[in-house]
Amino acid sequence: DRQTLVAVLQFLRRSNLRESEEILRREARLLGDDLGGNVATVATSSPGVAAVAAVPPGKGETRGHCGVCPFSRREPREVGSSCAARSLRGSPLCWDTRVGAVVVEDQPDVSAVLSAYNQQGDPTLYEEYYSGLKHFIECSLDCHRAELSQLFYPLFVHMYLELVYNQHESEAKSFFERFHGDQECYYQDDLRVLSSLTKKEHMKGNETMLDFRTSKFVLRISRDSYQLLKRHLQEKQNNQIWNIVQEHLYIDIFDGMPRSKQQIDAMVGSLAGEAKREANKAKVFFGLLKEPEFDVPLDDEDEEGENEEGKPKKKKPKKDNVGSKSKKQDPNAPPQNRIPLPELKDSDKLDKVMNMKEAARRVRLGPECLPSICFYTFLNAYQGLTAVDITDDSSMIVGGFADSTVRVWSVTPKKLRSVKTAADLSLIDKESDDVLERIMDEKTASELKILYGHSGPVYGTSFSPDRNYLLSCSEDGTVRLWSLQTFTCLVGYKGHNYPVWDTQFSPYGYYFVSGGHDRVARLWATDHYQPLRIFAGHLADVTCTRFHPNSNYIATGSADRTIRLWDVLNGNCVRIFTGHKGPIHSLAFSPNGRFLATGATDGRVLLWDIGHGLMVGELKGHTDTIYALRFSRDGEILASGSMDNTVRLWDAVKAFEDLETDDFTTATGHINLPENSQELLLGTYMTKSTPVVHLHFTRRNLLLAAGAYSSQ
Repeated sequence: DRQTLVAVLQFLRRSNLRESEEILRREARLLGDDLGGNVATVATSSPGVAAVAAVPPGKGETRGHCGVCPFSRREPREVGSSCAARSLRGSPLCWDTRVGAVVVEDQPDVSAVLSAYNQQGDPTLYEEYYSGLKHFIECSLDCHRAELSQLFYPLFVHMYLELVYNQHESEAKSFFERFHGDQECYYQDDLRVLSSLTKKEHMKGNETMLDFRTSKFVLRISRDSYQLLKRHLQEKQNNQIWNIVQEHLYIDIFDGMPRSKQQIDAMVGSLAGEAKREANKAKVFFGLLKEPEFDVPLDDEDEEGENEEGKPKKKKPKKDNVGSKSKKQDPNAPPQNRIPLPELKDSDKLDKVMNMKEAARRVRLGPECLPSICFYTFLNAYQGLTAVDITDDSSMIVGGFADSTVRVWSVTPKKLRSVKTAADLSLIDKESDDVLERIMDEKTASELKILYGHSGPVYGTSFSPDRNYLLSCSEDGTVRLWSLQTFTCLVGYKGHNYPVWDTQFSPYGYYFVSGGHDRVARLWATDHYQPLRIFAGHLADVTCTRFHPNSNYIATGSADRTIRLWDVLNGNCVRIFTGHKGPIHSLAFSPNGRFLATGATDGRVLLWDIGHGLMVGELKGHTDTIYALRFSRDGEILASGSMDNTVRLWDAVKAFEDLETDDFTTATGHINLPENSQELLLGTYMTKSTPVVHLHFTRRNLLLAAGAYSSQ
């Protein structure tokens, strides 16, 4: 494109970048002739200078081809650096970079983002281009067809947006109508949003559109399939499609057999395609922390129980691992002092002792011994039940409601009491043995306490492990910390500007996490009013959050249909899991910290191996959104609760045994899921008409479930 080159050369001259101008002049012939050949760009050290060099394709690496550098579509500030945005190996990082810096994926200026669509392709030929490629892919060999079919959706979206941006409205409409039916069913919701963008003006404020434009859509394709595609596009001189492939797609090439349709379908479906393989390579310390040792006056019964079971880990429900031999340091565990954790108080030690006594009487679950289930139904919940949590010792249950209230119930005969007033407290003998009992005001005893303070529906609730505090988060953008001694609000944490969908205490207390409509998750400490970490990276709302049992990592599920694992220490994203076909609504870590279970609106439960960063199972059975997941205390059983009014129990031991995680699988992501998950289903339990919103295993492995009866 001579005009482009001339424009760039003039700009370089005006900016006194003579050296770059000379290099570009020399290479112009090469750039023009070898369309997308082995031209990779090299970021040079002097600021604003981009050099171009021929790099032979290396073995097994990801390569992006620079082809005709579409300089003309950049804003002037980026011109000097846009070629330098590719790394030495030519992997297409993100265009929006600063020279010499690591890629910065900021939310860029809207007009700058959209200007990339300012292409001068002939609008009438778009349908021809697309149907030509479609014909080619459909006629290719079966082994390549499945892989190349992944191109249909991102190309369809970008070509449509390009037509709309350049105001070819009738062509855009006809293009959409002709090809939208060819897309995979799990993209229907996105296509519905897309169909409403019919004018250039609509694109300015549309978030989905911006995400699609700024984040490269990732496709994982074998080298053979990629070469086939490249050859076809070059023979056909199909520059329009080739430009989109280079500009907007990130093709992650691997050496080896192409993947089958089943393998691809299991992994795709998120807003930005699959995760790059590089994203799941970082080391994750998924082991459990060593339990602090303290002397416990054990009686015979307890001693015997402990010897059988090993010393149990205490704290949050599903975080408890009885089988864990906490005497030895787990080789996969993080260093004990990797993040500062609160010291154990005397009351915590007492609680641990209680926990061990309970653990000695714990029922060993398995396919032959399923748990009893106790269901707490919220009747006449006209306020609209939106969140539930149960304390670790199963003594209290809390409901968050759409009328902005938080209601706490005692589910034991012991009533809820507040601390006496200051005047009354001054009369108490502080040295007496039962001082903790005396400070409570019997007149306030009741089995229900209502907490007022939020100004919108309450979407998430979480008890602290020591049962002294309660968190709630709401549509009003705040997270509130309530005292369960006085039943009053202690702090309102303001950081999210939009609704906060979920919050959860760390299994060690002190830290908590929140996630919301602003697409970020925040890590807080109860004594700081500002967040300690902000985890940014999701392309849509963060809908659910969970701490890893060792508290060093946080998992977040999002409406962008991905799950991310974040390192609390440095705020980095260390895992990205794709495969769900709808927003994620539930997460659960296995008690040993090795696995993660996730549930979404697609009615599937997916199982992930955290260490290898791979999907290792898919549990099908539910017919509606899965809002609750929980592992039993020993990790033998996974319980799932759904809007389809059922609780299902799955054999977790069988699901995780004989996992094939050899080097080839980890390197290429060729996952082999068992065909039939029905073999893992141990039981299905229907409610009359109550969607299940929360599940909890007691310390003795009784399963508690909760939900609000719906009369429809």
